[in-house]
Amino acid sequence: MGRIPPQEQSENPPNQVTPAAASRWAMLAVLCASLLLVAMDATILNVALPSLIDHMEPSPMEQLWIVDLYGLVLGGLLITCGAIGDRYGRKRLFLSGFVLFGLASVVAATAHMPAQLIAGRALLGVGGAMVMPSTLSLIRNIFTDDKERTLAIGIWASVAGAGAAIGPLVGGHLVEAFGWSAAFWLNVPVVIITVGAGLWLLPEYKAPQHGSLDWASAALSVLGVVALAWGIKHVAKGSPAPIDLAIMAASVILLGLFAYRQLKSADPLLDVRLFRNRAFTAAALATLLAMLAIGAALFLISLWLQYIHGYSPSEAGMRTLPAALATLFGSLSTPWLMQHVGVRALMGFALGALATGFAVLAAVPETTYPIVALVLLCLGIGDGIAITTAAAVLVSAVPAERAGQAGAVEETNYELGIGLGVALLGSIHGRLFTGHMTGLPLQGEDLADARGSVGGAAYVAEKIGGPTGTEVLHIAQHAYDAALTTTSWISTAMVGTVAVLTAILVPRGFKATAAH
Repeated sequence: MGRIPPQEQSENPPNQVTPAAASRWAMLAVLCASLLLVAMDATILNVALPSLIDHMEPSPMEQLWIVDLYGLVLGGLLITCGAIGDRYGRKRLFLSGFVLFGLASVVAATAHMPAQLIAGRALLGVGGAMVMPSTLSLIRNIFTDDKERTLAIGIWASVAGAGAAIGPLVGGHLVEAFGWSAAFWLNVPVVIITVGAGLWLLPEYKAPQHGSLDWASAALSVLGVVALAWGIKHVAKGSPAPIDLAIMAASVILLGLFAYRQLKSADPLLDVRLFRNRAFTAAALATLLAMLAIGAALFLISLWLQYIHGYSPSEAGMRTLPAALATLFGSLSTPWLMQHVGVRALMGFALGALATGFAVLAAVPETTYPIVALVLLCLGIGDGIAITTAAAVLVSAVPAERAGQAGAVEETNYELGIGLGVALLGSIHGRLFTGHMTGLPLQGEDLADARGSVGGAAYVAEKIGGPTGTEVLHIAQHAYDAALTTTSWISTAMVGTVAVLTAILVPRGFKATAAH
């Protein structure tokens, strides 16, 4: 089984003086400001995509990479970056990652071709992966009082959940006022202010480790996640090439080798034995599915608002506000609900709310905005409660010496869920959309563009104009709605299945408290 690593400690003496109350909450504000920015960047491009498509004309596959590469890179690197922070200092990793995040924002904002923007999004993912593990681990070190720590983790979770939901809102106003690149320029001043405050306020912490970082395991985890995402993306689009199936199989082998090495290691990057704990496994699944659901829904609904109903980016962003408000409400109410309702029932309710939102979207005969607003409320409440409850469960379900790894699992599933939501459900929707684009009065390149994506159809309709353009847009609107209905039923089945598994896995009467 291997030796259990020693309990996480500060590099300072064990009897160190706890920071004053005002300093602790100021430190939390710095950490949450960075977390908000990293979380927002996962969805901020949803409403900027139409403007970006008009400017750069990326292919449908390039569009998906622009949107979801950030979350996939971030999710793939979180475990490795968490281990680096433990060994070399969490403050150091946090500040270095946020500086890289700012530089990557400049790369993305100044892009004139899809390749540069994709590269910028990948670098943003690397920077975000360096930032996110440090936020939760530093919170655990800064807040030594159990009640204060519980509140701090609740605030952290509400920022993480609400950040993804307000991304389209902020992005919509920026894009309409200043163009799509403003979604990236926003990051630069926040990075400068936060890095300055972090240098002054944040303490440095390290956890004593024996031996050097297992770079082979780190490579296996990153390559495995990237290969898995690639395989899901291409298989979901239908008729995968043999190379896509081979990459999918390789991902299983790589992740299997990673798990094997962790079981044999005396100081693993991720102790996979943690997943023997049923509550831990349930919380990890809940986080993954909650973020997969909200990531896919915000992506598809943002496109629906702009292309199907013709809202401007800021108008589309404003119409996603119910999700942000509901997420914030759900997150902040969760600590009280956990005490009075219980973890098992609360997690089941949260996932049930997500499934209900998708079921409503699938079942209504005609999608209108009031229906979409109701769906966003269901998704936001379910997401906020699920993420916050899962964070508390992951922390409490493991020994104190494994608390840092529990945080890495939470953050990995959070970001990977958003990325896979767009990759999997976005690809399924795209395939269904193409299948419904029949009877088009087009040929050649125009036909291929119109059938490729709803953005391509809108572009062709505007270029042609007249009755033919109107007909193309009408067919595209019906195709998008039909594809959205089927995709929503698939989402309902996925989330509903995990809701049942969660009810089975979480022990009756399980209590979640902050780690000690």
